[in-house]
Amino acid sequence: MTEQPDIAVEYFNKVKRALTGQVSRDSKRRERNQRQNSKPFDAGRTPKNLASTIDDLIRGFGWQGKVAEGDLFANWKLIVGDRVAEFSYPEDLSKGILTIRCKSTAWATQLRLMSGEIMVKIKERTPDLEVTEIKVLGPQAPSFKRGLRSVPGRGPRDTFG
Repeated sequence: MTEQPDIAVEYFNKVKRALTGQVSRDSKRRERNQRQNSKPFDAGRTPKNLASTIDDLIRGFGWQGKVAEGDLFANWKLIVGDRVAEFSYPEDLSKGILTIRCKSTAWATQLRLMSGEIMVKIKERTPDLEVTEIKVLGPQAPSFKRGLRSVPGRGPRDTFG
């Protein structure tokens, strides 16, 4: 009776080899034994579609959410339109809260009004992505706490004192 190789061990060894380039003696021995016993038309020898292989890999590692997030960030212009995408961009997505940064406070106000429409478009385009809330931020103001010419103390209020 021939011993069936453990699928999990084979998968671990293949991933380890791909990431580190190192091959253990046991995996070399297993590969040599497998090559000796393989036949041209055995099960598992048929060519696979690249798209299905990548889909299986994404599902296997549980990356569906990250891939959907990347799709949202990369295709922001398709979701909100060219004009809105020119003045805004998605900055972060964590715990279901999508943070959008705008180039002006006027655009931030406009996007707050459009947040319901944006949420519907996100659900249509990426149903795997869990967005529960949209947080719209305006531009960041400069900080006077750090920099080349900053001094310790109360800051701009400490003028007449």
